[in-house]
Amino acid sequence: MKKRNLWDILSTAFLCSLGVFTLFPFFLMIITSFKDSHEIIASGLNVFPRVPILRNYATVFGKTYIARYLLNGVIVVVFVLIGQLLVNIPAAYAFAKRNFPFKKTLFLCILAALVFPRYIAAIPNFLLLSKFRLIDTYAALILPSIASPFCIFLMRQYILTIPEVFFEAARVEGCGIPRILLTILIPMIKPAIGSFTIFSIVTHWNDFFWPLIVINSQKMFTPPAGIVFFADAEGASDWGAVMAAALLTVAPLIALFLANRRQFITSLTNTGLKG
Repeated sequence: MKKRNLWDILSTAFLCSLGVFTLFPFFLMIITSFKDSHEIIASGLNVFPRVPILRNYATVFGKTYIARYLLNGVIVVVFVLIGQLLVNIPAAYAFAKRNFPFKKTLFLCILAALVFPRYIAAIPNFLLLSKFRLIDTYAALILPSIASPFCIFLMRQYILTIPEVFFEAARVEGCGIPRILLTILIPMIKPAIGSFTIFSIVTHWNDFFWPLIVINSQKMFTPPAGIVFFADAEGASDWGAVMAAALLTVAPLIALFLANRRQFITSLTNTGLKG
């Protein structure tokens, strides 16, 4: 019993230390956003600001389109998520519960798409969007991300755990596929939807590579691209303002997590990957 208690104490101390080590850069970002530029580059140990200032945040709002960047980020993540759920859940249902020609071959192609990095498709996607004159638009930021092999795989694995009797009973009652999806399938795969929602929002909110390729005008930048543009314009000299911009960028994700932390944890712990 004593050995077990000692092990619990040591493991708790290790996890707490790891948590402090992980959160320290974020803590330093918050503190730096309230420092004067001269104080940031001053030598010596000065973690906390002598006199906290808000001028860095005024600089961000005065020299950048930070509100527009945040709005662009919200528009992109919301419409990408809606498109992904509308397209990939029916596809996952088809792979899990329906029979059609070349089913196994097509699913192997989806698994292969999980292995290859998405940067491989960047040039074909760019050329296609350019042909339809969609460069520098919301469509260019949203459309290439709607088809998600990961979403299809995750939902299919979860749907495989649902007994077939539910779908057979619905078909006996005369339900078509749309009604089966809306009234039976979606309520039963809410944990998987919640888990993928977290993944999708974080991934596309923090995406820097694709907006940098398809966006030309400054007002269309998403938050990560906007921050990099601002840092380059400042010559990486005003670190306080850069940290303030970074904090404003991650603040919506933190607020979303704090407001829905129970649902997030439940979704992550209840998601099944069987099949």
